[in-house]
Formats: sequence, structure tokens, C-alpha cells
Amino acid sequence: MNQYRNSIQIDIYSRPACHLCDQAKAVVERVRQRYPFGLRVINIEEDSALEEAFGTEIPVVFINGNKAFKYRVNEAELEKKVKMLWKM
Repeated sequence: MNQYRNSIQIDIYSRPACHLCDQAKAVVERVRQRYPFGLRVINIEEDSALEEAFGTEIPVVFINGNKAFKYRVNEAELEKKVKMLWKM
């Protein structure tokens, strides 16, 4: 088990009944099978500030607090980013 995997945190800002959000979650989960990391799925409807910040521009994916993807998650690109953090 990689001792640094806990230093990688991915946050997906989404809302229920969002097909792009569901697709993004599926891609993130596939990469997570190969490179375990922390994952939080945040429902923007539960926080008015998040709702205002993201609105319909979801999903938004952050890696360690840095915006990495919006709308669609490219699996190869996500894996590349996570793999780089695993090696650090």
C-alpha cells in the first residue's frame, strides 16, 4: 500500500439527477480502483454558497484543492495527474 495515497483528495461538486456528474463519478471511481485516494462527493444543493458558486457548471472536480476538471473528466488525464501525485 502506498504511504502517500492519503495525501491525494479528490472532491466532486455535483447535484442529484445530473448525468454528467454520474459520468464523472464513474470515471473517478475507475481511476480510484488503480490508485486509491480520498474521495468526497459534495451535493451543491445542500449549501447555498456552493449553489451560487457552481450553479449549472457541474460537475467540477478538484484534486487536492485545485480545480482539475469541469463538466467532463478525461480518464487518461485524471490517471496521469493522480499517478504524478502518487510518485511525489
